Amino acid sequence: MTIARVTRFTISLLLVLTSAALIIAAAGPSASGTVDWAMVAKIREEGLQHSRVMDLESYMTDVLGARLTMSRDMQRAQQWALGEMARIGLVNVVAEPFMNYGVTWDNEYVSLHLLAPDYTPMTAYPIAHTNGTGGRVVAEAALVDLQLRADLEKYRGTLRGKAVLVTPPVRINLDAMAAGTPRLTEADLAALERTVIVPPRPTPPRVVRNAELLSAAEKVAFYTAEGVAVVLQSDGGGVGYVWGFSRPGAREDGWARDGMLTSPAMVAVTPEHYNRMYRLLQRGMAVRVEVEVRNRIGAKVEQAANLVGEIPGSDLKDEVVMIGAHFDTWHASPNSSDNTSGVAVALEAARILKAVGAKPRRTIRVALWSGEEQGLFGSRAYVRSHFGSPRDSLYPPKPAYEKFSAYFNQDYGAGQYRGIYLQGNEAARTMLAAWMEPFRDFGMTTVSNQSVGSTDHVSFDEAGLPGFQFLQDHIPGSAGHTNLDYLETINANDLMKNAVVMASYAYHAAMADTRVPRKGR
Repeated sequence: MTIARVTRFTISLLLVLTSAALIIAAAGPSASGTVDWAMVAKIREEGLQHSRVMDLESYMTDVLGARLTMSRDMQRAQQWALGEMARIGLVNVVAEPFMNYGVTWDNEYVSLHLLAPDYTPMTAYPIAHTNGTGGRVVAEAALVDLQLRADLEKYRGTLRGKAVLVTPPVRINLDAMAAGTPRLTEADLAALERTVIVPPRPTPPRVVRNAELLSAAEKVAFYTAEGVAVVLQSDGGGVGYVWGFSRPGAREDGWARDGMLTSPAMVAVTPEHYNRMYRLLQRGMAVRVEVEVRNRIGAKVEQAANLVGEIPGSDLKDEVVMIGAHFDTWHASPNSSDNTSGVAVALEAARILKAVGAKPRRTIRVALWSGEEQGLFGSRAYVRSHFGSPRDSLYPPKPAYEKFSAYFNQDYGAGQYRGIYLQGNEAARTMLAAWMEPFRDFGMTTVSNQSVGSTDHVSFDEAGLPGFQFLQDHIPGSAGHTNLDYLETINANDLMKNAVVMASYAYHAAMADTRVPRKGR
């Protein structure tokens, strides 16, 4: 073959390869996603230089406070949130009731003092959905260790008017306290990015409950029948922590008024104060406390609601991309990290998109969920009502099921996004990784195929819809469910970056040629 023929052949081959490359590149966006760098620049400028995320975070923390699902506090906060969504410029803003949630419960006052053998004011909060004390009570304290039905007779007739300590003393993990809460390292991120193959779950062994063991609800019923003045307990955590949660059996009785009124006042105490009382009683010394709890309990069953608002789409407006976070909290603090931070980020992401004049093809819907802390009730009800599921015979797929693209969630504290969890959806990897590229300077570099749970993206994933949780840094102060989750624990830079990333992901999902791929498709 002559040099001329070789040259002609080489040129022809290059033209063929170039044409093929152009065809692949042209076909690429629908499969792999593209980045609108001009829009990313606008989103970054608005979100980083004109941010309102900390205004939102501060208002919700300082003014609205705690937001227990089905409390007057939550209802007041939701009215503000509906107004804020409208002020941002969202349309179709509405509160959507999703279930009868029992009667309202709000704590109005709590006071606990050690009177003898020494005076100390103690840090404590009532457990949700319990009764008050009916005024100020001075009571002798007693240790109670109820495990078996046979234990009941040991205490029967001895507890009337007593303040009973019902949990073991709390062991504080000093090593964990000394280590603190470091951010994710490159090694941590690499470990999260490594493919994890989850083996099939083995069939669990048949569990036979020991009939002699008392349930938590049975113990509460015994304390009520015996006329105890107040139940005191501590369930761990760090120094100064009180964990917030519901009375045992509250969920099973549907947060009913009768269950609240017949329950004794139940109060969670910080470990250092609880352990001191416990040790004094173990020494055989008399311990006397003064306690007063006032809880406002509603008179009728009411419905809990989710809040939604939209940025309407254009040519694909009947298709939907969703972003969101749960608006409800526990009651011992405003829960600035869990999940006020997620709500602030979702609202700020929507504000950014409106501020930069985004005109999405698909409708972008913002959701602020309720009932998450008690079991993802709000988001699960929403998915059933709006989309259905091929896995649920009672709620089969609706027409909107096939037109849903993706849901992006924040709820793992207030730490900065470092990546995203695929939730096992490998088909979405290329698209989600491409949209991450503009934020590598934020430290957002990791796509993990792992599945994570315990928050609202699970409701979508369970139905076979693409639902994703961002992979977040662990940071000091993310003390969700406790009395110490306040604004002072929040890093403003983290939330600003998160809102920018969430806005960009929502925009790109709304603009893509195809919807976000689903598992098994």
